[in-house]
Amino acid sequence: MKKMTKKSLIVFDMDGVIIDVSGSYRETVRQTARLFFKGARSWENLPDPLFPLSDLAIVKQGGGLNNDWDLTFLVIGLLFQLVNEPSEINDPDPWSRYNKVITQCDVTELSLYLKSTKNPLISLLNKNDEPKKDIAASFYFGDVGSGNIIKHIFQEIYLGKKLFETTYGIQTKAYHSVGYINEEKPLIDHSILKHLSKNNILAIATGRPRAEADYPLNNFKLEKFFTTIYALDDCLREEQRIHDEEGKKVSLSTPEPFMLDAVAEIHKHEVSGYYYVGDMPDDMVAAKNSKRGFTAIGILISSPDKITLKKNLVQAGADYFIDDFAELIPLVETGKH
Repeated sequence: MKKMTKKSLIVFDMDGVIIDVSGSYRETVRQTARLFFKGARSWENLPDPLFPLSDLAIVKQGGGLNNDWDLTFLVIGLLFQLVNEPSEINDPDPWSRYNKVITQCDVTELSLYLKSTKNPLISLLNKNDEPKKDIAASFYFGDVGSGNIIKHIFQEIYLGKKLFETTYGIQTKAYHSVGYINEEKPLIDHSILKHLSKNNILAIATGRPRAEADYPLNNFKLEKFFTTIYALDDCLREEQRIHDEEGKKVSLSTPEPFMLDAVAEIHKHEVSGYYYVGDMPDDMVAAKNSKRGFTAIGILISSPDKITLKKNLVQAGADYFIDDFAELIPLVETGKH
């Protein structure tokens, strides 16, 4: 009798891998940074858009960012380098304090810089000046509805008025239009997922909240191909468990391999090979540090600067590179590790 060959476990990141987020998450970062300064002197003179998405992509590819909320926080900190230092205001209401601080700001210099510099974010990042994270940090703690102004504005823009109010049960404060989540598109064909899922187990490990992961998967009818989905919610639950039982405060988001290890544990008796497909250096680090020794596959499909991304992925430990998903099929089927 012919011995059955075990399947491989193929885990995919979502953003920039199976879902095109250039018009959603990335655009939300850009619009959040602009809307954050609304009310400042000369705000109407800020360019729209503030900076090229290719500029933002290079900052993102540098790694060390758990999610696009952190990316937005970094961007606002960078922009504050060219904004006058507002005086500290003590106000128990976070939105009232935020509005008072912003009205003290003058973005005239920032506006001129953004209009005259090709890649302003990278230029600011490469300056000797530290991003003014202390100012931005005063509006980046807690959660939506409890003081995190940056995350709150981000979620309003990303989800849009209707979905935001349904998700959080509170009214929008800064943005009242359609969400950029509706600009997302799939990057992978159904035919490829169908082919891969015949002889392998497919899963997702994403830094998105589960509701935001389910939305495009259901919308594009992709959910049926994935056996297991791990999202931000799973990381937060485990972080809380560790804190409650051990008194430790930890972060289990990528580049930590928690999600990969958790998915691998579920399917350890069904598979013989482990692959992780991601588009960021932190994805490669997570794969290399995983207990199961995931093969790290860097995908370049959504990057505006493939040469720089490839270099960063190599440094982070990528085993293979693919330009599109058609290249993934022979790589898995030949059992390359």
